[in-house]
Amino acid sequence: MTRSPVADVETFRQPHFIEVGDARICYRTAGEGPALVLLHGFPLSGMTWRKVVPALAQRFTCYALDLVGLGNSTSNAAIDYTSPGQALVLQQGLRALGVSCYALLGNDTGGWIARELALLDAAAVTRLVLMNTEIPGHRPPWIRLYQRLSQLPGSGIVLRGMLASRRVRRSAMGFGGCFENLNLIDGEFTDLFIAPLVTHAQRLTSTVRFLVSMQFARLDRFAELHRQLRMPVAFVWGAADPTFPDANGRAMATQFPSVVAFRSIPRGKLLVHEEQPDRVAESVIEVLTAGA
Repeated sequence: MTRSPVADVETFRQPHFIEVGDARICYRTAGEGPALVLLHGFPLSGMTWRKVVPALAQRFTCYALDLVGLGNSTSNAAIDYTSPGQALVLQQGLRALGVSCYALLGNDTGGWIARELALLDAAAVTRLVLMNTEIPGHRPPWIRLYQRLSQLPGSGIVLRGMLASRRVRRSAMGFGGCFENLNLIDGEFTDLFIAPLVTHAQRLTSTVRFLVSMQFARLDRFAELHRQLRMPVAFVWGAADPTFPDANGRAMATQFPSVVAFRSIPRGKLLVHEEQPDRVAESVIEVLTAGA
């Protein structure tokens, strides 16, 4: 029997929580079949997968977890905000949910955390799919500036003002490089991901804590650590992304010992799954089921 995409969307939108040590992790789930764990980017939440889950849920049980400090996931422990700490929290959370074997999909900083998790939990990860994510030796525009800005007195007020500005949100400093159609930044995207940062001081504080905890020195080590990821690895890449260019992604792919596919999506940018969800879902299903 074919599953109802509408029912899966409604199911997926319901948040659930699990306690893991000092962390409280928010997750959403929908679908049936083998487990597929989805990790989102900065400064979003697991809800960013809402458009692709209806198709993925036809084949997989999807688990979208909010990273610590983003969305509705929080922790009192500083270590949980670091990239290795995030991986440990997520591994423990998945075990508590009864998930011991899974495919892993990560976009943007979620792709960085996905690699940390794949290192930590290699025996459990059947396949790894990376989408427009951090690249060793490459520095995405604006992030280092935001990291420095966030440590200055009064930075919260400045950042909140920037996020509240439609002009800034649509600029290269905001989300202008994430979408081909800038109108998608308005409406639901702003309501889900930007408005909570503007209206809730604690949410913004946690987001800043996440930002400053992502250490590029650790990322650069993955130029070698990628060689330890021996599970099948695939790439689904927005080909027009100025943040993580397609050519850089392809160069990074040579660092992995078992790359099974590199799928470029024309006109796709950093958040290609928000803009072209059908193409992304089709590509993810293809690379996850190839040879199965």
